[in-house]
Amino acid sequence: MRRKRKKEIDLGAFVLGCSCWIPTKGGASFLFLNHSQALRLKGISLGRFCQLPSKEMASNTEGGKSYARRDRLLEIEAKVRNWWEEKDVFKSESCNKPPEPGEKFFGNFPYPYMNGFLHLGHAFSLSKLEFAAAYHRLRGANVLLPFAFHCTGMPIKASADKLAREIQKFGDPPSFHTVVEETINTVPEPEEANGGDQTLPDKFKSKKSKAASKSGGDKFQWEIMRSYGLSDGEISRFQDPYHWLTYFPPLAKEDLKAFGLGCDWRRSFITTNMNPFYDSFVRWQMRKLKEMGKIVKDMRYTIYSPLDGQPCADHDRASGEGVQPQDYTLIKMEVLPPFPAKLRDLEGRRVFLAAATLRPETMYGQTNSWVLPDGKYGAFEINETDVFIVTERAALNLAYQKLSKVPEKLTCLVELTGYDLIGLPLKSPLAFNEIIYSLPMLTILTDKGTGIVTSVPSDSPDDYMALHDLKSKPTFRAKFGVKDDWVLPFEVVPIINIPEFGDKSAEKVCIDLKIKSQNEKDKLADAKRLTYLRGFTEGTMLVGEYAGMRVQEAKPLIKSNLLEVGEAVMYSEPEKKVKSRSGDECVVALTDQWYITYGESEWKKVAEECLSNMKLYSDESRHGFEHTLSWLNQWACSRSFGLGTRLPWDDQFLVESLSDSTLYMAYYTIAHLLQNGDMYGSDTSSVKPEQMTDEVWNFVFCGGSYPKSSHISSSLLNKMKQEFEYWYPFDLRVSGKDLIQNHLTFCIYNHTALLPNHHWPRGFRCNGHIMLNSEKMSKSTGNFRTLRQAIEEFSADATRFSLADAGDGMDDANFVFETANAAILRLTKEISWMEEVLSVELSLRTGPTSTYADRVFANEINIAVKMTEQYYHEYMFREALKTGFYDLQAARDEYRFSCGAGGMNRDLLWSFMEVQTRLITPICPHYAEYVWKKLLKKDGFVVKAGWPMADSPDLTLQSANKYLQDSIVSMRKLLQKQMSGSKKANKKAAPVTPPTEENKPTIGLIYVNEQYDGWKEECLRILQSKFDSVTHSFAADQEILVALQKSAIGQAANFKQTQKLCMPFLRFKKDEAVAVGVQALDLKLPFGEIEVLQENLELIKRQLGLEHVEVLSAKDPVAVSKASPLDSLLKQNPPSPGNPTAIFLSR
Repeated sequence: MRRKRKKEIDLGAFVLGCSCWIPTKGGASFLFLNHSQALRLKGISLGRFCQLPSKEMASNTEGGKSYARRDRLLEIEAKVRNWWEEKDVFKSESCNKPPEPGEKFFGNFPYPYMNGFLHLGHAFSLSKLEFAAAYHRLRGANVLLPFAFHCTGMPIKASADKLAREIQKFGDPPSFHTVVEETINTVPEPEEANGGDQTLPDKFKSKKSKAASKSGGDKFQWEIMRSYGLSDGEISRFQDPYHWLTYFPPLAKEDLKAFGLGCDWRRSFITTNMNPFYDSFVRWQMRKLKEMGKIVKDMRYTIYSPLDGQPCADHDRASGEGVQPQDYTLIKMEVLPPFPAKLRDLEGRRVFLAAATLRPETMYGQTNSWVLPDGKYGAFEINETDVFIVTERAALNLAYQKLSKVPEKLTCLVELTGYDLIGLPLKSPLAFNEIIYSLPMLTILTDKGTGIVTSVPSDSPDDYMALHDLKSKPTFRAKFGVKDDWVLPFEVVPIINIPEFGDKSAEKVCIDLKIKSQNEKDKLADAKRLTYLRGFTEGTMLVGEYAGMRVQEAKPLIKSNLLEVGEAVMYSEPEKKVKSRSGDECVVALTDQWYITYGESEWKKVAEECLSNMKLYSDESRHGFEHTLSWLNQWACSRSFGLGTRLPWDDQFLVESLSDSTLYMAYYTIAHLLQNGDMYGSDTSSVKPEQMTDEVWNFVFCGGSYPKSSHISSSLLNKMKQEFEYWYPFDLRVSGKDLIQNHLTFCIYNHTALLPNHHWPRGFRCNGHIMLNSEKMSKSTGNFRTLRQAIEEFSADATRFSLADAGDGMDDANFVFETANAAILRLTKEISWMEEVLSVELSLRTGPTSTYADRVFANEINIAVKMTEQYYHEYMFREALKTGFYDLQAARDEYRFSCGAGGMNRDLLWSFMEVQTRLITPICPHYAEYVWKKLLKKDGFVVKAGWPMADSPDLTLQSANKYLQDSIVSMRKLLQKQMSGSKKANKKAAPVTPPTEENKPTIGLIYVNEQYDGWKEECLRILQSKFDSVTHSFAADQEILVALQKSAIGQAANFKQTQKLCMPFLRFKKDEAVAVGVQALDLKLPFGEIEVLQENLELIKRQLGLEHVEVLSAKDPVAVSKASPLDSLLKQNPPSPGNPTAIFLSR
């Protein structure tokens, strides 16, 4: 009996996890089996139609894995791309009349730098634009997605020059074996792979040669080029930087085509003067900004590469992007004679210990200066008379700030250590102590400031504790040879009063925090946080000519006075370490160069206005832009080294790489008309570059008058203007969040300066970087993939699938290889499933959607259409993937299981296949196009098929089905528990024995109570009256309790017993209402529970393996009696709305 019954269940059942299509007697029907059941059926091969364990997924690893599924996707993708190219599917043309809202979509992406291959970091950000554009194209919008290639700047030139130096030194091809004699293990410094640096296609090894180690840890450029797969014969050609421009952009274009990018490639271009049209565009932009007073020449501090001999902007840096100059006041503490022997050669010169400070207003309270005993210092010649004792790093910064006898060169007169400086008598500006001494401090950092620190123990917790240690520890003084009279006579000098901290704030906060030593770094950091800001914002000067004045008002005046009388100089250095792409550590230089006046008050207001009207898709992104606008100031827009466009009025300079990339989105609109599809602009058959005069550019982009003197045909001029006016403004620009602080904000500034406000940007969408398998993507660790590698390993659509699943927010996302492998399996299985359905579709049930399962499945399709459209519209692609693919497939699987012997409805399955194909199109377009044309036999292209039509979702039906499925799950668990018996022994009896085959439950009685009554009804009515639907909150608990006491049950004699039941019920329902809404307080569900269960009795029987099931009312005494002898279970677990109670009996 058991075996027979089991087989009957198998024939109508499908367990999620595996499905097989089995032709059965009597025509085509379907058998749904779980894995173990299927194995019992002889002669039936599960083959590729079954869900495989994850370890059997296609995976690009060793061990004999099959790549057939991935290869099939790659084959499909190649075929689909040919279809698209044959019909120019992604070609974008403007229309004669302006577009209506939503009629067109123009999205763009920061062009990547072309000194290597594109990688998954590029692909992740780009995928957000690609998915958005594909969604708008699918719903019928006229879409423009162009793509270009950035070559401006110094990285390519630096790499080409490095290669040339290697060839000159080691030959062509180079013979590195003369220097690379052995390898040593090192721990390489991880390198961000989301930026624009060179990207290698193969895994990187964490070993460096001796030569590489000696050269700063960089690989030979020749080795890098070999890693690209280049032969030795080809590599030497890359000594010419312009060869890079002809090599990498075409490869990037091919990779993006393989990725399925829906791009109008006619509009592609490269930057630099190699493209004469783009070069003309940038020169016009620069001239126009200068005419408007937005570009000026000025002396300013800027991050500077000594090796390159020019400013080092963000995109020129190997590390330190976003780092700005930090300005200090350099206090000149004069060394008093007689000089010690080590300084004797400096006699006759004015020698100063030069201390960098951010707090010149505190100099009145100096008690000493600090030096690092083991620190390396030098006496550097500043001019004919002055010598500064500082670290070499600080001296190099000074040399580039016109504070060296020989500009940009160091003249070190004496090399010193901190020990040589201990005990020097000093005369320091503003100090009340006429003579102070140089003392040892062990916590000085020589990579900040000058290595010389001035000590103000009244207001600096560090200084207070260091001085305290010296005073209280004679052995400490003796260790460094510190005499008592250099320390003991000096007391704290009150100079500033701070509310709550008094006039000796450092002393008070150190006592309050119980700091015992200068080595308690964390506590001292807390002390500074407590006092420094309060001192600036609320402190009052107690001494000096500005006594009584607020510190924040006195500070600039005191600083100005010190500079005017020559007792201090200005000094600047990078906030953090910055390395140029040429490999040297950058300094801050005082340079006379061209600047764009970002931050100018009126311009800033207009930029803020533009930002306020833009859609940014996250509060974090908006805050980032607002913060950048608050601090961004003049930006150096010129350089003398690298590739690019020459400044039109000063051709010794090039336009730097973040200044020629702020308005080029406008250039996309007409690039195809100028270049005839040639990215290098070498086809001049339509227009010659010299014909693109300022008058023409102004006419096209700025509403200028018609250029009557132009030799360009009027039809072409008007066509250019039409293209720009139709496509602009752009609707979306997608980028990594790291570009908020420069490129994207520059884009806002330039658009507001050069274009009317109806052409200002409409939206930016920023994202974080991408990790691979939850680890930072890094070349040096090998956790890295180029775009081409990912496509070859997973296919384009599986790569896109995993990119969509990686995440959508501003936090770093996660590309998971297992997800990509699973996508290969899902997509190929879905194709096979559709092929099987279509092969037997004539035997499927026809006619209208008549069953409960039909109605539920149709409703789930409608829900998927509506929800997925919402998520695509908000550019939440991970959620769109969930609702449009995962959830929809789960609904299909549930439908297959629910239909049973009656089978599935043919029209409903066709609707599912068509809808699912359209919904996945933006993410997996090759797969969708193949299904659309080859399986569904549809005309046209799915990428332009239109968004699927859908009825309004029936939320009540959705709730009813959730109730049904949840109830079945609960009943199955209860039945399994009853069949397995209790595992715990009763204290007074043996463990319960599981039922035998003879008394195994075969009957299910499902008891339902469709409406709350009695004290529960009263409680719910009280909660309904005390719920605020606007705020989704309840009145105070006391108010609810009073209402309960005044109600009928509160007046009853047994209220105390009832109250014990009421209180937890009230709490439960309150929480539920806050979570899901006021409907949680309804007395009954919005559907008939008995009706839903009755309509699905066959499903319940199949799911539970029962022969007979009844649905009964718990309020019917006759029905309750049927539960005997287990009717006590009904009393222990009475049913309530939404929670039926099941009793299982044996015959």
